[in-house]
Amino acid sequence: MEYRNLGKSGLKVSEVALGGWETYGVGVNEQQMVRDIVTAAYDGGVNFFDQADIYAKGRSEELMGNVLRELPRHTLVISSKVYWPMSDHVNDRGLSRKHVLHSIDGSLKRLGTDYLDVYFAHRYDPDVPMEEIVMAFDQVIRDGKALYWGTSMWPAARIAQAVEFARANGLHAPITEQPEYSMIRRDRVEKEILPYTETAGVGLVVWSPLAMGLLTGKYDDGKPEGARLTEKENWGKNFLTDENIQKVRDLKAIADSLNITRAQLALAWILRQKGVSSVITGATKVQQIEDTVKAAGVRLSSDVIEQIETILTR
Repeated sequence: MEYRNLGKSGLKVSEVALGGWETYGVGVNEQQMVRDIVTAAYDGGVNFFDQADIYAKGRSEELMGNVLRELPRHTLVISSKVYWPMSDHVNDRGLSRKHVLHSIDGSLKRLGTDYLDVYFAHRYDPDVPMEEIVMAFDQVIRDGKALYWGTSMWPAARIAQAVEFARANGLHAPITEQPEYSMIRRDRVEKEILPYTETAGVGLVVWSPLAMGLLTGKYDDGKPEGARLTEKENWGKNFLTDENIQKVRDLKAIADSLNITRAQLALAWILRQKGVSSVITGATKVQQIEDTVKAAGVRLSSDVIEQIETILTR
């Protein structure tokens, strides 16, 4: 495993992280599966584990937390997120000071830890003044309930606004942004987010780096029953196009020439970006996390990147 600083902070995160979105808390009798996957990730050098209160309405935090609490806390980087409604109550949502300060206590309890390493604002909230948002997350840090905070899926202009307000007022500024980024979904990050975050020292930890599994090659021969993109109509329409599937097929020759899998190739392609600190992967099988952790440290030559670009942009 290789490790990178999270933005310009001193916190080091594994190049490959394990997340709990769309994977844990959605079935039954999952605890042993989660234990096996988290243990395999940790044994493979993963130190960064990402969660959110909304994932299975807290159940994903509980399942992962039951394993993480048995590991040495100083060896872990644990994050969670706040924004989405956790009940029907009018104040149990968004980024108000009330919701942020209330929600972190729930995440800490479910994860079984005294503090988070990173607490993310899971979306930008246009109904709350930026001053209130920044001051709420600053308070979370001053209370010792998180060490850093970050944003997720925020527009670059709003990230800049938060950073500038915090720095101008002696408050803790966000050190990281969590956007969607993959070979299939790249324009927003490359054209809008990275041009600001790289210069501002805000590190990216990206989600869906394998485009919901498309980039692994699992859809080469069709749409397997029960696969995520097969079940999710909106995502499937965006990702499962004949053009995208053919691109993934064509990437196999490049991966084979490097003696790596297409999943490892896709993650290494993202990690080529200096502004990216980590890629957050999901896993429902031990073999999946054992495969993806091997992407850490893979460095692609300029020739290989050019070959990939030819495939992706044709």
